[in-house]
Amino acid sequence: MTDPEIDALPTFDELGLDDRVLKALKNIGYETPSPIQAQTIPPLLEGRHVVGLAQTGTGKTAAFALPILSRLDVKQKTPQALVLAPTRELALQVSEAFEKYAAHINGVHVLPVYGGQGYGVQLSALRRGVHVVVGTPGRIMDHLEKGTLDLSELRFLVLDEADEMLKMGFAEDVETILADTPDSKHVALFSATMPAAIRRISKKHLTDPVEITVKNKTTTSANTTQRYLTVSWPQKLDALTRILEIENFEAMIVFARTKSATEDLAEKLRARGFSATAINGDIAQNQRERTINQLRQGKLDILVATDVAARGLDVERISHVINFDIPTDTESYVHRIGRTGRAGRSGDAISFITPRERYLLKAIEKATRQSLTQMQLPTVEDINTTRLNRFDDSITKALESDNVDFFRDVVNHYVREHDVPEADVAAALAAVLHRETPLLLEPEPEPKRQPRQERPDRGGREDRGPRRERPQRGGSGAPMAPYRISVGKRHKVEPRQIVGALANEGGLGRGDFGKIDIRTDHSIVELPVDLPSGAWDALRGTRISGKLIELSKADGDTAGRRPSPKKYDKKPRHKHRD
Repeated sequence: MTDPEIDALPTFDELGLDDRVLKALKNIGYETPSPIQAQTIPPLLEGRHVVGLAQTGTGKTAAFALPILSRLDVKQKTPQALVLAPTRELALQVSEAFEKYAAHINGVHVLPVYGGQGYGVQLSALRRGVHVVVGTPGRIMDHLEKGTLDLSELRFLVLDEADEMLKMGFAEDVETILADTPDSKHVALFSATMPAAIRRISKKHLTDPVEITVKNKTTTSANTTQRYLTVSWPQKLDALTRILEIENFEAMIVFARTKSATEDLAEKLRARGFSATAINGDIAQNQRERTINQLRQGKLDILVATDVAARGLDVERISHVINFDIPTDTESYVHRIGRTGRAGRSGDAISFITPRERYLLKAIEKATRQSLTQMQLPTVEDINTTRLNRFDDSITKALESDNVDFFRDVVNHYVREHDVPEADVAAALAAVLHRETPLLLEPEPEPKRQPRQERPDRGGREDRGPRRERPQRGGSGAPMAPYRISVGKRHKVEPRQIVGALANEGGLGRGDFGKIDIRTDHSIVELPVDLPSGAWDALRGTRISGKLIELSKADGDTAGRRPSPKKYDKKPRHKHRD
């Protein structure tokens, strides 16, 4: 069925969901299902197989999580539902969503399974009993090979963002997992596109599936300027503080992902001199109303809020929205920035994007059909210029006040008695005013440059012996070393598959990759010299195109310059696992 024009979507109460699930939805604040939810939930509750074509941000997680939770048997301790996701971030998000929707179903256990996390945590949870497993294909395959994951009684299997999994080289793993699970299971496949490989999987493993296509009609207000700032997680608080200094805002909502994060952030902002308060699901209704009235009356400038707490909030003073934590779906993004730019007023929305969240930015731009403008972190010079301008404005405003004549007389008296110039008195008063907090920030220290030293004449090139090569460095500036992985051209791998798989399973960032040289039966990848033990262990068990990569330090067979053989001794490779 293809997304019909529906004037009124059904309510969640009309879809046949379990009452405990409905209670959780009401607590969260969900009222009307999105099109993908309205069309997917009924056939999944009926036990039908489903193929859903939908972009990220259309609400598809709830589309499969809600019916699965409604049909779970809590007494069965072996996994009943398996959700395969292409990345650890998505696996964690889906797990969190399941737990949120299962808040009123006693005894439901959800386990995220992904590379980079210790096996011990996962094994302990599996021994205690798990109802829903959400994981990346590589780590799921590892558990199946070790015999630590029992899928013999699996009832539901979901492929989330199936096209992304195939792009990352997980096609063979996905096929193996589908083939090794019970034929009686119900399969739901979600993908943004329908390439030939996805169509083949659907025909092979899904029985008479219901096909649902939903186009995302999400739009944002044209009155709202949308910007984003690329920032690492540790820099977020400093970035927010600088933006609050620079932006000419009247009132603002800062969105955080969790209740505890709103409280923590509001406390840190107050410590920095900002008028900020948190609102979240734990705040009593009367306190919430008092807080919102304070915002309306100008007694409060910044609300730090969760999505649920900000629902229905309409305060004319709100000129800015900041996504301190970017939402994981576009519907939440649109709802958030809709708190500003209302009723023809202009507004500003700024989203913090960590390097690992770039895919969410792309999903938002694609779904809203609007590009977000990149902004730069305000510099100390920017902040000082703003502070001086505001200081000028405060003087101008004070000169217009009713009691300025009285203080003029006070100053004149001091000038006459002490024979001090008026400018010096004004400077002294300003110094008293800013005794606690300096008016200007100290300039940022410039990076020290080593003085260039003259090199003595050491003769010609032939007299100098072999040249020592400087170690390669990645985008992060860290020294790099060559590593060998056992996949190459004959396995039809591409650099993007290698980067995707290694970044996902090993927790690496874009700056952790150097040159990639794909040979006939293996590849050489430059990675950080000091690879953390957790990342090392995870990468050794990583698969690309279904093959174990058998990560090892390369010897002289490098992608870039030759490293010192003493520093990069080649370790014995593990035997290939069938």
